[in-house]
Amino acid sequence: MGDDLKKNLPARLQQARDMAGLSLRGLAEATGGVVSHNAISRYEKGVMLPGSEALGAISVAVGQPLDFFIRPFHRNIDLRDVRFRKRVSKLGKKEQEALKFQAQDFFERYCEIEEILGAWIEYKPPFDSKRETTREQIPELAEELRDRWKLGSDPLPNVHELMEMKGIKVCELPTENKGFDGFSAITEAGPVVAIGAWLNDDIPRKRMTEVHELAHVVLNVPKDMEEREEEKLVWNFAGELLMPEKEFTDKFGSRTRITLHELTALKKHFGVSIMSIVYRAGELGLISESAKVGFFKYANKEHWRSRGEPGHGAYTGTESNQRFKTLVHRAVVEEKISESRGAALLGISLPKLRKDLEGVTFK
Repeated sequence: MGDDLKKNLPARLQQARDMAGLSLRGLAEATGGVVSHNAISRYEKGVMLPGSEALGAISVAVGQPLDFFIRPFHRNIDLRDVRFRKRVSKLGKKEQEALKFQAQDFFERYCEIEEILGAWIEYKPPFDSKRETTREQIPELAEELRDRWKLGSDPLPNVHELMEMKGIKVCELPTENKGFDGFSAITEAGPVVAIGAWLNDDIPRKRMTEVHELAHVVLNVPKDMEEREEEKLVWNFAGELLMPEKEFTDKFGSRTRITLHELTALKKHFGVSIMSIVYRAGELGLISESAKVGFFKYANKEHWRSRGEPGHGAYTGTESNQRFKTLVHRAVVEEKISESRGAALLGISLPKLRKDLEGVTFK
């Protein structure tokens, strides 16, 4: 453990401190005075190593197991070109950084178990990188993606799982701050997406956020495009992918009036919000501009954005993926890693892992 600690602790300690959003002095205070900020600085610079008492106090303060500090870096998972949603203005700089480091830690653990099992899924860009995306191309690109990935024309059943199976790793960050929806980023191991776990309370919104981040990954947006225009482009792609024109038109129909009951039924079918459905209908010319404007005035008056819209729970589809957990369980059962290593990778206690693995193992 001594050599591994000496080799990995400086970077791991700084990573743990960043994930916890603590300064040197903040971490020192969190240890209850067991470790000084000067000592922590020396640990991070590799000038000296902490004793067992100091490392134990730091471990508790940052909420990481001791194994974390000796875990090797398997791949370079430094997040580049991080794209937070526009709502990021509601997040402080320190919280943004903490979320990025939490995501980086998860993706490191994910990559490690894939390497151990040889279960790597390579991301293959669906579009030519020289083909810059324009607004006019969006319907064609959404249809092309469905064709290339063999998605058919039905509503996407599980966007999270789809991204994972195409080599885009996804993590759900345990934050209750609704100022954070998600972000996408690039790493040497491929593209990654992080989503706020609070979105599990609103699956249609989670699906739209996931496809929004997927669009940032797959589209080749011109580098000189303004952020506002890029967001419009990405949202249009998300709408096209979740609500294909033919399928949507057949279900919605051309009309002058529509009931809330019908909109809720469409929400259940496509797995998107009622507001997204009305916006899409207006975009396709299935309702008049005045009807669309009138609807959104009503939705604003009823505070749908802040209080939630009708039909909550109408969509009952699943938006999760257990691939990472499954790979760790497999590695433990096949004795590729120890139980304690498996628990550390999953970020759970050893008793919890053993309980999860209870049952019969067939050979």
